[in-house]
Amino acid sequence: MSNRMIKQLVFGAMICLCAEPVLAADNVALRKDLTSVIALLGLSCGQVVSVIPQGKDDNIAVCKDGNRYRIYINPEGRVVAKKQ
Repeated sequence: MSNRMIKQLVFGAMICLCAEPVLAADNVALRKDLTSVIALLGLSCGQVVSVIPQGKDDNIAVCKDGNRYRIYINPEGRVVAKKQ
């Protein structure tokens, strides 16, 4: 491997290591927000344990109790949660 390629790999690894805590913090906040949304809509969840992004303002929330919900904003601007 060339010196330049090694430097690029090291730089890329440093960026990934530095960005991970920022992404993790956003994910924690998003999980809490989606847990609140599901509870306010009166659906069964308990706690969101993971989030699968589908697009802007569109996510799949995986709950601790095994339920999965697609949570998105409809064209009228309302938050909708549909069981998957």
